[in-house]
Amino acid sequence: MSASVFRYPLHVRHPEPLQALRAEIRRRREQGADRIGVIGFSAGGHLAGLAALAPGDDPRESVQFAVLGYAITSMETETYRPARLILLGEDAPPDLRRQTSLDALVTTASPPFFLWHTAEDIYVPPEHTYRLASALASHEVPHTVHVFAHGPHSLGLAQGAGDAATWTRYAESWIAEQVRMSHQHMP
Repeated sequence: MSASVFRYPLHVRHPEPLQALRAEIRRRREQGADRIGVIGFSAGGHLAGLAALAPGDDPRESVQFAVLGYAITSMETETYRPARLILLGEDAPPDLRRQTSLDALVTTASPPFFLWHTAEDIYVPPEHTYRLASALASHEVPHTVHVFAHGPHSLGLAQGAGDAATWTRYAESWIAEQVRMSHQHMP
């Protein structure tokens, strides 16, 4: 399995970051990747989730699984307003806010998700993870959710952060399961 870091454009409006990530996914496919997973945190988690969930016309842009850490999942809530303002603008209409809310984009065809958060996150409250998990559950999309009691926003790998540090071990096991399952379902 190979991995890379994608530095998406910041301080630009939707859909520019999503278009950039989709171009990177196509590039990886052209280099021979048959299965693509995305991992993102906070606003990057929102972008990774959009890549996995937003309707697209090009099958080369499809995502087979997503790992989101303390992700912004809803643009319909008032939580974490700064990210919404940067991405959508001050007076984003309700339909645009809905079209960029991950929980509103889930369908029965959505890929599996691994979600993790901390209950103490004041910048992106765990409600964001709960909203997405609820949508995934209601559409019977395979998913795993871990909400750790302690830890601030922006933990990243969470090394030395108590129980939250275990998320990487859980994610490693979950990703290995996704890869195994996709090999079993390949023709």
